[in-house]
Amino acid sequence: MGNVYVASDKRYDHMVYNHVGKSGLKFPAVSLGFWHNFGSNGNYDNMRQLCRTAFDLGITQFDLANNYGPEYGSAEENCGRILRDDFKPYRDELLVTTKAGYDMWSGPYGNWGSKKYLVASLDQSLGRLGLEYVDVFYHHRMDPETPLEETMEALAQIVRSGKALYAGISNYDEENTRRAKEIMNELHCPLIVNQLNYNIFNRTIENNGTKKACKEIGMGIIAFSPLAQGMLTDKYLHGIPEDSRIARDGRFLNKNALTPERLARIGQLNTLAQERGQTLAQMALSWILKDDEVCSVLIGASKPEQIAENVSIVEHTDFTQEELARINEISIG
Repeated sequence: MGNVYVASDKRYDHMVYNHVGKSGLKFPAVSLGFWHNFGSNGNYDNMRQLCRTAFDLGITQFDLANNYGPEYGSAEENCGRILRDDFKPYRDELLVTTKAGYDMWSGPYGNWGSKKYLVASLDQSLGRLGLEYVDVFYHHRMDPETPLEETMEALAQIVRSGKALYAGISNYDEENTRRAKEIMNELHCPLIVNQLNYNIFNRTIENNGTKKACKEIGMGIIAFSPLAQGMLTDKYLHGIPEDSRIARDGRFLNKNALTPERLARIGQLNTLAQERGQTLAQMALSWILKDDEVCSVLIGASKPEQIAENVSIVEHTDFTQEELARINEISIG
């Protein structure tokens, strides 16, 4: 991997780019998330190959957060190395995004949504990334103790300072999404995107009104955990592989979640995906992009070929009404 990286001259032939809400920014329909596989326990050469493959296939967005790892900050550090080693000539073709809102350092100033924390965290993130600015800076979760006005003013100040080009939020419900947007409108700072957990099994943003609200107020949605931590793949159809994340680390998906009923539903969805000429993972990603309310879906990957498989879904995000009805019947009854 010591060779000089030269991006494919066909890198934009494979991807669809969607406007983020009513902003002028476009996200690739598929974006690369650094939540897993880019921490201190990962292989650096493999990380570089993942990023090269993604960019060659038109994935122009690398999505991070201050505490992605493990260890906290290590994903940003590794991304910074990759940007320096491979992507310095392509910085203006890349969207590099990061977040703050979860615990990052000890003491009263390393968590939640105060202005003190958000400004300090972004400064640290820029240092790890080796960048002068990020393209989108998100508040990572709602803070029940800090006034929303303070958090939004911090985001607006960060954008005015040039340390971020755009402001976003993540994990915000309908009420707080609408309030945040109103506050930012008053501050004359566009709030363009809400990053939300959304997949065939998790319909929370449909049920609580957040998805509809984002469309109404002109905010884009980028979906994370689109494969329900691996449940919406064929990985667990025949048991739990020893090398799977569930077997190694049950923090995000516990084996108890794979009940006989859930496995039966996964099997039925897998059959439908095969009828569509897709893998279950491809169909699950396509389903998220089936309408214009979600502008991008975040994927994780441990192997370059997984990225190529996932990118192919941008050509097949159409569903018949019968297929949508079957997915609903299988997944939510």
